[in-house]
Order: sequence, then C-alpha cells, then structure tokens
Amino acid sequence: MKRITLFVLLLLYISGYQTVFSQEENPDLVLTSKDSLIARSWHVGLGFNAVDDSGDMFDELFAVDSQWNFLPYPTRLNIGRYFKSGLGVEAIGTYNKYQVGKLIEGEINQEEKDYYAIDSRLTYDLMRIFGKDSWFDPYVGVGLGYTKADNVGRGTYNGVVGFRTWITENFGLDFNSTGKWRISNDNATNHLQHGVGVVYRFGIEKELTNEEKDKLERMLALEEELQKQRDSIDEVEKEKAKALADQLAREKALAEKRAEEEAKALEKQRKDAIRSKIDGLGNAYFNLNSSYLSTEAKKVLDGLAQIMKENMQLELSVSSYADSRGTAKYNKWLSERRVDRTIEYLVKMGVSESRLKGAAYGEENLVNECDDHTYCSEAKHQLNRRSEFTIIKF
Repeated sequence: MKRITLFVLLLLYISGYQTVFSQEENPDLVLTSKDSLIARSWHVGLGFNAVDDSGDMFDELFAVDSQWNFLPYPTRLNIGRYFKSGLGVEAIGTYNKYQVGKLIEGEINQEEKDYYAIDSRLTYDLMRIFGKDSWFDPYVGVGLGYTKADNVGRGTYNGVVGFRTWITENFGLDFNSTGKWRISNDNATNHLQHGVGVVYRFGIEKELTNEEKDKLERMLALEEELQKQRDSIDEVEKEKAKALADQLAREKALAEKRAEEEAKALEKQRKDAIRSKIDGLGNAYFNLNSSYLSTEAKKVLDGLAQIMKENMQLELSVSSYADSRGTAKYNKWLSERRVDRTIEYLVKMGVSESRLKGAAYGEENLVNECDDHTYCSEAKHQLNRRSEFTIIKF
C-alpha cells in the first residue's frame, strides 16, 4: 500500500499538480513540481570560441582587440552527460584562426593560422552544494585535451570555470573560460580559450530534494492516518453507500437498455430509409434481345450509385433476368450480359466493384404469367427483362 501511494504522489508531483492533505491544518504539506531536482540530463551546445594565445596567460585578460582570436560564425560544439552527484562529463570540439595583427606567443602574428582543439572535461555543478536547481548555474571543472595551433600540436591539462543561465528548463546560455597548460612540447605556449553558446538540455530525469523527501514521508504518514479514519466508517454508512450503488447500477442498466433500444430503432429506421430509397428507384429494364442500358435504366442506376456513395458500407446483389422468349440457354447468356453491363455502369459511376455481387437467372423467376405457353403483350414481357437490386449488407 505504501509503495502504491508513493507512486501516485510522485506522478502528481511530476505532472505539476499540488497534492494536499488537510492543507488548512498542515499548510506546509504541499508538494509541487518546484520541489524537484534535475538528477540526470544530457546537454548539447553550439556557439563561439575565442582564443588568447598571447603567451602571457593571465595578464591583460580582456585585451580583446589585441589578443583574442575569434570568427563570426559558430565554431564550438559540445555534448555532455550530467549526473545526480553534480558531476558531468563533456566532449568539446572547437575551431578558430590566429588572425593577422594579433599577439601570438609574444609576437605579432603575420599570417592566418588554423587552430583545432578536442577537449574532454569533468565538471561539478556548484548549485549541488545548496541542494537545488537555479536559473543561474555555475560550475568548475578539469580535463584533458589536444590542441593544434600555429602548426604545433600539444596535449593540454585544462581548468574551466563557467556558468549557465537557463531561460527555460531545456534552453539556456553557456559562458565559460578554460585555461590550457601544455603537457609536452616546450615549443608550445599555455593559453586561454573562452566560449559562449546556446545549450539544449534533454533526457531530463527528476528526483525530489532531501527536504521534500522528508515532506513526502510526513504526507504518507498523514495519509495512513486519514485512511484509518476512513476505515472506521460504521456499517450503517456502508449499507447506505451500497444501497446507493445498487440504485445507480440499476439506473445505469436501465439507461443502457434504453440507449440500446433507441440505437436499434435508429438503425432500423436508417436501414428502412435506405431500402425504401432503393425500392423507390425500381428495376432497370432492358429492350428485347438487348443487354444495353436504356436511358431510363441509366437513370435508375444513377440514383442507385448516389445512394451507395452516401452509404459507403452498403453492399448489393444485382440479379438480371430475361423474358421467356428464346431458348433457356440463350436467355441465360443474355441475362449474364445484362448483369455485367449493370455492374460495369455502377462501377463507372464510382461504386467499388467489391460492393457488388452479380447473378444471372435467365428466364427463371418470372414476375408474371408470361411463360412459353402464355401469350403476353410486349409491356408484360418487358417486366421480366430486368436487373433487380437486393441489399446484402448495410
């Protein structure tokens, strides 16, 4: 029970809502999203770097015009992983140019020279000392790197100080300065590198602060006490609650039954309306010894196609017939032609062929007495030269 309650409280806190237990009596027992601490995250950044390789290291730190080398486009890329302890590991790649006229290794530079650096560093978030997050996020760090500058390669020991300013939880600005001392190569100088850029924080994992963990424990204790009070409700109240629940269940069942009946009635009404429309169109009739659709037959099929477009789940059986004149074999063939032309026309009008099932019956199922032994007028014979439409799926 305690684990379940803890899980629910954490969900509420992460969602940014307040969880309050008897707030009027315990105003301090309020847990909000501000009580969290970012325990782990990834950072990726893009920005600019400036290199001071004048040879004097910490003298004239802000001699930007005479000693700083920088380019007017992004020249710094970094990615890092940060942990609950406040430690972070980062990899940084930078590019720059020693510019003509700048002080490089104690002398005025006479030609442009490329600067490349790949650095790794271990940093510590100073806000961890206070056990909280802040929009102002200073850090210090050490690391190792490799620099190729003035056509001279050197390994370096690095020391860094910097701070981030978080504009939102994910986006911020990163300002830092790094001292780089050569490991080897006495021909290379120690130098400074400054950086500024935009940093994006992602893969954020949050945890409660120690203070809020204590508050959560007190909230859980209070919740257990409230649960004991709820468990002490007498049997009369339980019976009342059960009776009310039974009544609501009966009313719900009755409402569901009424809704089901109304739905069935509406569905029947819909089906009846579709069936009535199709029946109202009548059959498509053919001329003697012909499978071609007449103008009147096409009007019937046009109306039928419109109904099927309005009801996209509708499927029909198309049954075609002939009158009794001619041989049974010929009439069977003729009715097959008629059902094919009927379906072809409906498909041409935009009805999917998969929604139509055809059947040819020749001179079977006459609608009147006009068989081989009975004389009938042409009008009566035409009633048997037809395509009929039966709904097989709504």
